[in-house]
Amino acid sequence: MMTVQQVLIDGQWTTSAGTSTFQAVNPKTKEPLPGKYPISPWAEVVRAIEAASRAAAIVRDWSGDRFATFLEKFADRIDARAAELIEIANLETALPVQPRLKDAELPRTSNQLRQAAQAARDGSWTSPTIDSAPNIRSMLRPIGPVVVFGPNNFPYAFNSVAGGDFAAAVAAGNPVIAKGHSSHPGTTRILAEEAQLAATETGMPAGFVQLIYRTSHDDGKRLVSHPAIGASGYTGSRSAGSQLKEAADRVGKPIYLELSSINPIYILPGAIRERCAALAEQFASSCLMGVGQFCTNPGLVVVQAGAESEDWIRQVAERFQAAPVGTLLGPSVQNHLEAGVQTLVAHGATIVTGGASGGGAGYCCQNTLLRVTGTKFIASPAALQTEAFGNASLVVVVDSEAEFISVTQALEGNLTGCLYTANDGSDDSLYDQIAPILRQKVGRLLNDKMPTGVAVVSAMNHGGPFPATGHPGFTAVGIPASLKRFAMLQCYDGVRPHRLPAMLADKSPHSALWRMIDGKLMQGDVPAAK
Repeated sequence: MMTVQQVLIDGQWTTSAGTSTFQAVNPKTKEPLPGKYPISPWAEVVRAIEAASRAAAIVRDWSGDRFATFLEKFADRIDARAAELIEIANLETALPVQPRLKDAELPRTSNQLRQAAQAARDGSWTSPTIDSAPNIRSMLRPIGPVVVFGPNNFPYAFNSVAGGDFAAAVAAGNPVIAKGHSSHPGTTRILAEEAQLAATETGMPAGFVQLIYRTSHDDGKRLVSHPAIGASGYTGSRSAGSQLKEAADRVGKPIYLELSSINPIYILPGAIRERCAALAEQFASSCLMGVGQFCTNPGLVVVQAGAESEDWIRQVAERFQAAPVGTLLGPSVQNHLEAGVQTLVAHGATIVTGGASGGGAGYCCQNTLLRVTGTKFIASPAALQTEAFGNASLVVVVDSEAEFISVTQALEGNLTGCLYTANDGSDDSLYDQIAPILRQKVGRLLNDKMPTGVAVVSAMNHGGPFPATGHPGFTAVGIPASLKRFAMLQCYDGVRPHRLPAMLADKSPHSALWRMIDGKLMQGDVPAAK
């Protein structure tokens, strides 16, 4: 009999009460992988919520140093188990060992845990604010138990029990209930094992880190809207995320979503004239990287009609045809990609190359390039912005500068938007018309570079207007800004000095802490009254 893996609840690995199970599938072979994973019933989810609530009460007033120590220990444990993590993630996702898993994503994951630890230890992210005359003080403090839903496309860096949302929630001082993704449950189990060991070694309470693999859709909605949950973080499909948002919004619970983005690229006429071949190569490489399974994949390109643009489209198509067809993450990704392409075609797009399933190993679709006129795009903007998540992109060919503007005005919210312009300044006037409109549609505006990479730096914004995310004012990548999603602003009015959090005391808890004191951002103690 095949083993059913245990869930992590209240500090213990325990047999699930669930009677239904699922298996991960190797995307390259389409064969189920060993091991079954339980679907947790509601009563089991409630046990996790109750344990997280008890843990939250224990750690509520702990210093950031306590959480930093845990995060650093966890990062060390991930690095020590790298070989096993890389092997199982490769089997479960078909993502290549090198450079993707070994050289890029796994180091990024442990690095962002350490960055979050630094932010927790410093504490400046809490925005301590002191108005000494009226004796009113405020700062960001933990919001309570956080639920993290991990996506399919980043088995480490966005994993529910190790990724960016997890790191931010913990650094902000909150317990985490991780809801794993069905595409890579084995990877998530190993990460949870190391997280629990790190928690034990650093004195975290039982229930600080918990893992359930899957719930019913209705129980997922009950989870994010439960009175004891502080906030939730979700990365995944627009349809499922929107249902979770509706449930959380109904009861006023914060939920931070990353849902859908086609990341428009504008290649203006002068840029194509200057460097057609180079731009074709950059675009094809970006679009097909990781089989297009990035949330910042360039799924829409806007060019102006003309011989140079036709040459660019031809060169891109040749590169798509010559490039190997990669394996998608699973059957649902292939189905959604095929459905997305069909929707685009049904609303006026034509296939330049690709468009069919197959061409590679396992779950796969041909590298697909489509095109549509600006007139048709403006007539059906919602349908022609359907996300074809994977190795596909749509070129919108506009007839005039006015159509550039109209297409831009019709865009939904996106994570990124990029404009390529000529080095001689010939595109500057058109840029100045497009950029202000595009700026309001995207979280991150780029010039002359593809959007696929997301650097884990403090200035990064991995967010944007709906449907890219559920709230345009927050980022899922970039520390310390990402921590603020999982905190609540708490104000202390006339509270006696010995009852204040250390961050708000007249004497600064450490010299590196930045605080807003009487309207001035400064380090050090509150100046003595004159």
